[in-house]
Amino acid sequence: MTSPWMTPELDTFRDAVRRFVAHEVVPHQQRWREQRHVDRALWNKAGELGLLLADVPDDFGGSGGTFAHQAVVFEELALAGDTAFGLHVHAIVAHYLLHHGTEDQKYKYLPRLASGDMIAAIAMSEPGAGSDLKGIRTTAVRTDRGYRLNGSKTFISNGYLADLILVVAKTDPAAGAKGISLMLLETRDNPGFRVGRILEKMGQKGQDTCELFFDDAAVPLANVLGGVEGQGFAQLMAELPYERTIVGVAGVACIERALELTVTHAKERRAFGQALIDMQNTRFVLAECKTEATVARAFIDRCIEDLIAGRMDTVRASMAKYWITDLQCKIVDQCLQLFGGYGYMLEYPITQMYLDARVQRIYGGANEIMKEIIARSL
Repeated sequence: MTSPWMTPELDTFRDAVRRFVAHEVVPHQQRWREQRHVDRALWNKAGELGLLLADVPDDFGGSGGTFAHQAVVFEELALAGDTAFGLHVHAIVAHYLLHHGTEDQKYKYLPRLASGDMIAAIAMSEPGAGSDLKGIRTTAVRTDRGYRLNGSKTFISNGYLADLILVVAKTDPAAGAKGISLMLLETRDNPGFRVGRILEKMGQKGQDTCELFFDDAAVPLANVLGGVEGQGFAQLMAELPYERTIVGVAGVACIERALELTVTHAKERRAFGQALIDMQNTRFVLAECKTEATVARAFIDRCIEDLIAGRMDTVRASMAKYWITDLQCKIVDQCLQLFGGYGYMLEYPITQMYLDARVQRIYGGANEIMKEIIARSL
């Protein structure tokens, strides 16, 4: 099924992305899982091809495309089974800068993010505050020479390699949500910043997910996102639809990959004298999966069109994030079952997909939070 937002130009772009992923991403998956992060060179190579900020205007060093271009990149990474390349987080930070940064901040950082010279991360979660952003304890205290950042963050994707971190901090602890600001922290030569251990996860082992520590880490006065304190919570709320749509895009591509792999296996695998695909139970399970995958594709295609048109709202994005990721975990589990014992072996892609999929229901806002957001719209 061809997505309605695809064009001949995007088909050509997809071919280029697919070649890049096949040559620069797929062959290194096992090595990246072992070292628990991708190579920095990957970011530079992707930047040279204009894949890092495909939907950022070329005035700021981006490729000048729409979200359709960035969605193609996310889809091709997911279809190849990659969960190591933290491009998703990088692109999210770029959009915070694009939509909320000052002109100086945009021109200073976006070209470097587009080239891969800088790798971006966003630091929200803390040991005592995940989806509850109002519960964060990291503080940014203003001085004559800049801000001093103190606190810690955890579960930070791209944390090991990041050169620029968008840190959620309290500039006025007594003001509640209105006291939250987003700080642009440069990590190079910043003695108050320290990366903790790369966390050992059940899946997505090639993604450098870390603990971060700030002990009077220096942030220039000019590096409050947007130039004004207290705007952080509103900025976070404004950008969550973009982030959650990305999660949905990757989820649907993963569903489609799982179905394709399982259909191929079911046609080749024989049991009790016949192909697995000829057994009624197998056919019915796959028929259900294909139907649900088709519905999910139609839904995410509409979401992509809405995001491009600027009409994607928080409620719709929350629906996409929760429903698609729940479905992703369900379908991958059903497909794994049809692989039998082979589905429990890590050498089979379906097994890695099962492990990698589980966090989709947690990050970007836990699915329980998504349901609460949706419920408030009733």
